[in-house]
Amino acid sequence: MTRRITWALVAAGTVLVVAGIVVAISVVPSVAAGGLLYPARRHVMEPPPTGCEDAVFGGEGVTLKGWRCQANGPRRGTIVFLHGVADNRTSVRGAIARFTSRGLDLVAYDSRAQGESTGTICTYGYWEKRDLHDVLDAVGPGPIVLVGASLGAAVALQEAPDDPRVMGVVAAESFSDLRTVARERAPRLLTQAMIRRAFSIAEARGDFRADEVSPVAAARRIRIPVLLIHGALDADTPPDHSRRILAALAGPKELILVDGAHHNESLRAEDTWQRIESWVEDVLARQPASREFR
Repeated sequence: MTRRITWALVAAGTVLVVAGIVVAISVVPSVAAGGLLYPARRHVMEPPPTGCEDAVFGGEGVTLKGWRCQANGPRRGTIVFLHGVADNRTSVRGAIARFTSRGLDLVAYDSRAQGESTGTICTYGYWEKRDLHDVLDAVGPGPIVLVGASLGAAVALQEAPDDPRVMGVVAAESFSDLRTVARERAPRLLTQAMIRRAFSIAEARGDFRADEVSPVAAARRIRIPVLLIHGALDADTPPDHSRRILAALAGPKELILVDGAHHNESLRAEDTWQRIESWVEDVLARQPASREFR
């Protein structure tokens, strides 16, 4: 092989490498933005549980499908359950009777772009907290406790400081802020520049600001009781996320670390739910006895 041919091959190889880098820089961030914005949709394939009925709520430009579950006996308040990403309202099915048997209504709905609700983009709380506010408008007066898992926990925390109807929040496996958790979960092939570009693309597509998606920032303004729950072995959203939120909270607060639990496992333990029930009872007991609710 002559020297001229060798250099030609080297030059061609260099061009291909450069072209590959250019494609990666331009294409990979767009793909990453899509992975952030468009969660897998898990459809609801089962009827409402006993004591519940299908319900439709209006959100911010979306229609939210859910369930309303009626309290047994005199109504003492409402639990609003918010599910995690790529999930739906059915994840609360096993816990409904825990609350309705205590005189609490329960509302659960599919977040925008998930389950049977409309919408195509998940913004991790930026628009979802506005949806939650609209749902609470339909719930009516009375003490309201938000119970959220993962994404739902983050949404609950972001709405809590701006909604006086919320009397307490149970937040399981919340992330502390969107940029941090997205960077932690990003594939190693993504450079910091690619990640920044992916966020810019996502913000433009979703009409939101990533820096404003921050449960830890919201926590600094929360004065109501908050119960944080996190799996001790959670590698997807490490427990330090809840620890940061705990440190920022301005009101009564508690963190439960569930031994042996990974992500989406902290609410599977029976003793965890027993502690949630006891905590909710304490929150309700703080409400003035003279206050009337519908």
